[in-house]
Amino acid sequence: MMSIQTLTDSNFKAYIGDAAALILISDGADKLRSDFKTAFDKAADEEAGIVFGRVDPSVFTKLAGRFDYQNRSLLIGLYRGEVRFRRSRPWASDLPDTISQLKDAITADLPPEEREALIEKEAAPPALDKPLDVTDANFEQEAILASHELPVLVDFWAEWCGPCRQVSPILEKLAGEYAGQIRVVKVDTDANPGLSQAFQIRSIPTIAVFKAGKLIFMQPGALPEPSFRELIKQAIELEIPADEAASA
Repeated sequence: MMSIQTLTDSNFKAYIGDAAALILISDGADKLRSDFKTAFDKAADEEAGIVFGRVDPSVFTKLAGRFDYQNRSLLIGLYRGEVRFRRSRPWASDLPDTISQLKDAITADLPPEEREALIEKEAAPPALDKPLDVTDANFEQEAILASHELPVLVDFWAEWCGPCRQVSPILEKLAGEYAGQIRVVKVDTDANPGLSQAFQIRSIPTIAVFKAGKLIFMQPGALPEPSFRELIKQAIELEIPADEAASA
């Protein structure tokens, strides 16, 4: 639920304190851009850990004066009482950078262990609940490098392949069941001859699994659902020593 606090001279400290905050100072008559207003409301609805507030400078002149409001809409990024960002007559495109700066400031204040864990979490590839189509161009990123975080099951397939069509709904189902534990990606061998050549694909479907940057399984032929389940289970449980993991 969207939560934008109406800030006043008296409640500012209670609402903001040392928190990370995005504060919009605008009296509604200073030509605030409509795209910015929409983006600001949307960000307030989506961003946790940042306080969003509005100040009417025509009413709360003391608070507006604190930030040197000059009769133009003003966006302030504030953390621990320090102005980290300031933009007069802001654009919607200003918001992502401002939010990023505030998040970086929050992260920098965390204890080292929490900071490292958060950085690792943000660097991890997003969980997939359905197979992802990958190409010659992004296979290394989405399959090999991503396998350092989660095992990646690769389905080499083609549109004309009957057994591939039998495998497809099984992988759709399992990708949803094991989201966050394994990634399922698909390679159209006709559209991506470079990968077909690199992995010497001569029969489709061919199923491959990567973990920690290493190819740990590769087999042609359509597998039944129980075999896929067992393969996924083994891939999740397999431990690869750090000194054996392929370098990123």
